[in-house]
Amino acid sequence: MRVVVTGASGHIGTYLVPMLVNAGYDVTTITRGNSKPYEEDPAWEKVHPVIMDRAKDSEFAIKVAELNPDIVVDLINFTLEDTKAMVKALQHSNCSHYLYCSSCWAHGRAEMLPFDPDDILKQPLDEYGREKFKSELYLKEMFETTGFPATIIMPGQISGPGWTIMNPWANKTLLPFQIIANGEEIKLPNFGMETLHHVHGYDVAQCFFQAIVHREQAVGESFHAVSGGSITLYGYAKLMYKFFNKDPKIGFLPWEEWCEYVGDSNECEDTYYHITRSGFYNTEKEERLLDYHPKYTNVETIKIAVQSYVDRGLILLR
Repeated sequence: MRVVVTGASGHIGTYLVPMLVNAGYDVTTITRGNSKPYEEDPAWEKVHPVIMDRAKDSEFAIKVAELNPDIVVDLINFTLEDTKAMVKALQHSNCSHYLYCSSCWAHGRAEMLPFDPDDILKQPLDEYGREKFKSELYLKEMFETTGFPATIIMPGQISGPGWTIMNPWANKTLLPFQIIANGEEIKLPNFGMETLHHVHGYDVAQCFFQAIVHREQAVGESFHAVSGGSITLYGYAKLMYKFFNKDPKIGFLPWEEWCEYVGDSNECEDTYYHITRSGFYNTEKEERLLDYHPKYTNVETIKIAVQSYVDRGLILLR
């Protein structure tokens, strides 16, 4: 079967494309340029590369359909407008499965835990999340009214070696890692009880792959691509002190004082949007319908990513 993967060399495609090739699928990759995946794999020599930029090509969806795919994995779709264009282009093609990459950011503040992948009353907090949620609702409607074969997959906080992960401040600066590696005291917002939910890029890719393999159970459904674990900011900080073989020195500050302590409004805003979505995701539905079993725990994923920082000299050890 022919599979087209958009955004193929990114966090998810790095692992998904080799999975598909090694399983015998005929894979066409779409990227904006000659960017390389985060990890090398000989499977990439067997793909059919296509260079297209969705943001610059008004006929992007039409051109995807002209590739005559049986399956489309859409990893770089950020607006309802683009979702509608893709559905219109694929509706009368041979495509039998469209997998849409949404995000845990489509969820707003947690009310009941664990989060429900089938929640249709979500209240996203920002434009990115709102556009993702609009696409989710549209795809659900199209499946129910026309049978359009869509599957929605919502990754957690994608992590792994080679890219920037959520830190114990719930943003992406390297500073808290370096503070901890130095054995110095770190301050956390509030009581450090907000949670993060790291998931390895491999496991996000695995969720997409399992949805393709188990198409009949996946079509019309929504899934979380997560590790099944969450970690508090406090637990994360303690984990890092242990990782760097330092004694924990953890303090707490009220939100406004903590923002003054950090001293960067952009970092504070990033933290706010991540900790406001604190919560927990299980993998019950994904295990039951897709036979999805994460390879990495959230803690293993964090350690792998932080070791990558050290190996690349981004965190200095004393």
